[in-house]
Amino acid sequence: MLEVIGAGLPRTGTMSMKAALERLGFGPCYHMFEVITHPDHVDRWLAATAGEVHGREGWDKVFDGYRSATDWPASHYWRELAETYPDAKVVLTVRDPRSWYPSINMLMSGPAASAAARDGRSLEELPEQAREIFTGMVRMRPALDAIGRCYFGPDWSSGHGIPSEELAVEVFERHVAAVKAGVPADRLLVFDVREGWGPLCAFLGVETPTEPFPRLNDADSMRQNFERLLRGEPFTVPPPR
Repeated sequence: MLEVIGAGLPRTGTMSMKAALERLGFGPCYHMFEVITHPDHVDRWLAATAGEVHGREGWDKVFDGYRSATDWPASHYWRELAETYPDAKVVLTVRDPRSWYPSINMLMSGPAASAAARDGRSLEELPEQAREIFTGMVRMRPALDAIGRCYFGPDWSSGHGIPSEELAVEVFERHVAAVKAGVPADRLLVFDVREGWGPLCAFLGVETPTEPFPRLNDADSMRQNFERLLRGEPFTVPPPR
């Protein structure tokens, strides 16, 4: 059962949020990394984007074993999840939308399963885990395309980036406004991860850890992991720095 619902868009500190929520006892936290490392989860999201996941029973199956969620694909369904889990708190991670643009554009321009990411090798030539993960990401693309079109327009598809900074800023601000309007104020925290533990711990009603707030870069983490994969090393979530 989800206790914390992350409603923030990708590249808003969602990897740091995953680490923070798990440190605070709300783990495991669902993140795009879960789809990557569990290729069988792709079917859950294909069903969700096809409108086949309904009510508590359906979402419990999607998030079986998880206590919180952040990042796409989960955060796209913040409305459904807030309704399904009425006692869960909602955290909307934010950042300056103009600094968000180059980061999200890089993510959307370079799908992990591209030939370049595979270092020019065919799937059959890759190490076993790399082959499984890249195959899963290829299968996940229709779900990610369906989600992306809700934000960037009906003609958008992954691998083509965001047409302009103006569109990115508009998308970001529209999303923030929608979440603020759709979630009661006493149930919502609008949170910039640079604020650290204080606001998050106060909102969740937990003690503040003594160690620094985790700082994890989604882009660097992803790049380093794919480099390890291509060398035949395991895909792992790196420790905070």
